[in-house]
This record gives sequence, C-alpha cells and structure tokens, in this order.
Amino acid sequence: MAQQLDGLASDQDPPNTAEGSGARRWLALGVLMLAQFTVWLDNTILNVALNTLASPTEGLGATTNELQWSISSYTLVFAVMLFTGGALGDRYGHRRLLVIGMALFGAASLWAGMSTGVTELIIARGAMGVGSALIMPATLSLISAVFSERERPMAIAIWSGASGLAIAAGPLVGGALLERFWWGSVFVVNLPIVGAALLGVMFLLPAARSANRVKLDPLGVLLSMIGLLALVYGLIEGGHRNEWTSPLVVGSLAGGLLVLVVFVRIELRVQNPSFDMRLFRSGKFTGASVAVMLTFFSLSGSMFYTSFYLQGALGQTPFEAGLNLIPVAVGVLLGAPVSAALVRKLGLGPVVALAMMVAALTFLAYTWLDLTTAMPWFWLLLAAQGLAMGSAVAPTTEAIMAVLPPDRTGAGSAVNNSMRQIGGVLGVAILGSLLSSVYAADVAPDLAALPGPVKETAEQSAEATRQVAAEASLPELVGAANDSFLHAMHVTSVVAAGVAVLGAVVIWFSFRPKRG
Repeated sequence: MAQQLDGLASDQDPPNTAEGSGARRWLALGVLMLAQFTVWLDNTILNVALNTLASPTEGLGATTNELQWSISSYTLVFAVMLFTGGALGDRYGHRRLLVIGMALFGAASLWAGMSTGVTELIIARGAMGVGSALIMPATLSLISAVFSERERPMAIAIWSGASGLAIAAGPLVGGALLERFWWGSVFVVNLPIVGAALLGVMFLLPAARSANRVKLDPLGVLLSMIGLLALVYGLIEGGHRNEWTSPLVVGSLAGGLLVLVVFVRIELRVQNPSFDMRLFRSGKFTGASVAVMLTFFSLSGSMFYTSFYLQGALGQTPFEAGLNLIPVAVGVLLGAPVSAALVRKLGLGPVVALAMMVAALTFLAYTWLDLTTAMPWFWLLLAAQGLAMGSAVAPTTEAIMAVLPPDRTGAGSAVNNSMRQIGGVLGVAILGSLLSSVYAADVAPDLAALPGPVKETAEQSAEATRQVAAEASLPELVGAANDSFLHAMHVTSVVAAGVAVLGAVVIWFSFRPKRG
C-alpha cells in the first residue's frame, strides 16, 4: 500500500507494468471499467427519473426547461473539460487525476442526491461533469500504461464494453431505485461504486504520465464554455417561453454564436488548443465527426421525450419504463460488431449512411405511437433504433482515429468525445425546446378557462397539466395533456428524423466510394 501511495505522489514516470502479473493487469482493467461504467451509468440512469423530478409531490416539480438543464449542465461541462482533463493527467499523473475525478464525482453525486431545489441540482450535475472529464481520459491512458502493445486492443475493446453495459443497466437500476426510494437515490447509488473503484485504483494501478506535458488552454476552455452555455440557454429558454424573438433569447443565441466564432479563431492560432480545429482540415475527419455529433443529437433528444411518453402518457412506473428501454441498449450493443463486418465488405460510407437512414425511419415511426400502441411494437422500434445508432457510431469513431497521424490521436480522441457530448447537449436543448413549444401551443386552448397563474403553471409541461388537473378536479385536462404531448412528440420526432437524414448525407459524401 505504501508503495502505491508513493507512486501516486511521485513526480517520476513509472515503468510500463505490462510485464507484471497477468492477473493483476486484468484486475486493473476491471477497475478502469468500473470507473467508465460509473460515468456512463449517470448518463443513462437519469432518463427514467425525469418524470419523477417533474412531479411536485414526488420530486422537485421541475419544468421541462429545468429538466433540460439538469441533463445539459453535466454533458456541457463534460464536453468542454475533456481536453483539460487529459492535459492535467499528462502533467500531474493520470492515476492522481483519476483519484481526484472519482472523489469529485462521488461528492457531487451526494450533493445532487441531497439537493433541495432544481438550481442546486443543476449546479451539482455540473460538478459531476468536471469529475467525469477527469475520469475518462485517465482511464484510457492508464490502459496504455498497464498493457503491452499486443494486449492493448483487446483491453480497449473490453473497456469500451463498460459503456454498453451502463446503457443497458442505467434504466433498470434507476427504475428499481425509484420504485423503493426517493428520487435522489439515482445519484447516491454512485457512492459505493466510486468507493470500490477508488480502492482498486490505489492498490492495482500505477502512476502514468505522458513524456510530453501538454500546455493547458484556459482561455479556450472558458470561451467554449461561455459560448455553448449562451447558445444552450437561448435554445432552452426559447422553448420554455415560446418567445423565440424576445431580446433575451435572440441575444443569448447571437452572443453564444459570436463567442464560438472567436473561440474557433483563437483555437486555430494557439499551439495546444483545447479543441483542435486544425483536425477538421481532413474531409473524412470532419464528416465522421459531424455524423457522430448528429447521431448523439437525435439519440439523446429522443430518449428525453421517450421517458415522458412511457411514464407520463402511458402511466408506467419507473421500473416498467426502464424495462421497456432495454431494447435500445441491446440494439446499440449489437450494432458495433454487425457494422464492423458490413464495413469490411461494403465500405464505411454506404454502411453508416444506411444505418442513419434506418434511424431516421425509426424516428418517423414515433408518429404512429399513441396511448394504445402494443409494447412489442415499441420494443421492435427501439431495438431497430439502437441497432442503427450503434452501427453508425462504431465505424465513424474508428474512421476518426484511422485518418489521424499517430501524434494526433490524443487530440482526435478528445475532439471525438467532445463532439459526442456537444451533440447530446444540443439534441436535448433543441428537441426538448421544440417539444415544450409545440406542447404549450397545442394545449393552450384547453387551458384558456383557467386563472392566469394556474394556466401558466399548467402550460409548462404535460406533467404540470396533469398535476393541475388532479388538484382542480378537472379530469378532462388529463386527456388534453396526453393528446397535446403526443402531438408534440410526433412533431419533434420528425425533426429528429431530418437530422438523421442530414447525418446520412454528410457521411455518404465524406466517404463515398471512388469510381474506377
């Protein structure tokens, strides 16, 4: 133990431990998978808790835009801090940063679970995002330190599987917890996992540091954070207020875009940018990155409103909703090996373009969902959606890394992960705001007779309308809420389908087969 602690505090690079005990190496991989699992579990477990958080009695009475922020605050901070997390690990040691990241993630999870208001929850979720940004780069770097070049591909493949397991486990774990405990349990559950991972890190993992200490880019991180925050704020507030021409919304959107333009210009000039824009000079890198972003845009946005469909419109319990979301996780897990075989035969462009077109069809199929849809049809829809998304993400991620020279893979990996998270943030912000706007406009005539303050509350979300209906003994409003929500979901799904088609077009023209 003393030797492990000495390694954590040491300023010297450790020797590669790949020649050590085989069992110890694979146990260390298990620890790194546990850390990876924790990060991804938190990404998926919240989906089944959204409806509970929206309830004034069982949760925090969160509005749709507040729920969007509870997701986006985590993902946004995670996205813009990834490069900094990797650079800090190179400078101060990856095991040290992993310990700090896990400790911060655990403390922030406890804070989130004990939050007494939505604003406090949003801030705690942002702190969790910082912890995740320290964890993710450290786990991959430590795999390189622990495994030999021959064993490394297998280790990375197994490590990547932790995210698939988390996607499948998140809704189930979240649903089971919400059946028995309060809403905060979906965050507090991280604590024992973090504790086990920290013990494993201390005993099994070496310190690991790159020979090249990358300089930090605090200005780039700050500008990207400000620009994306302003942009996402404008998108979410526009949907919440249903006033897209208000000075606040227009100013936020314009200001965010302006800051991001300045950010791009600066990143093109600095030596060690937090988001290396020069990588986008490669057409294939650009096409694959945009396709990944659009894939996560559609998937994250659709999962946001699917949870409300299951628990709100259909009245399912959180655990039932978690069970019914399993097919999408199974589809994602199967998508990678299926697409790998097809890419070898047909090429990346046709396979990924076809996958995204299939995804678009699944989003269009949402327009046939109503209160009487049989669950087997819904499972088939989700399985096809997951299979399509998994078939798109795995090859494009591989393509991103394949077109980069060896000395740029670190920067490329950071950009790839950031594009995923940014796509998720924008998907929840844009599709969530569209859902909110369409719902408010559609349900307004049914709420016209309500007093002003009550009407404003009821318009915020379908869950709020149902709550007002229960308190005012107006059962007819429940039917109006369900009808308006279904209409809003159908409209939003058509937009998600359009985004998936755009991704198919981008990837086709970026990787189209050469004639002759």
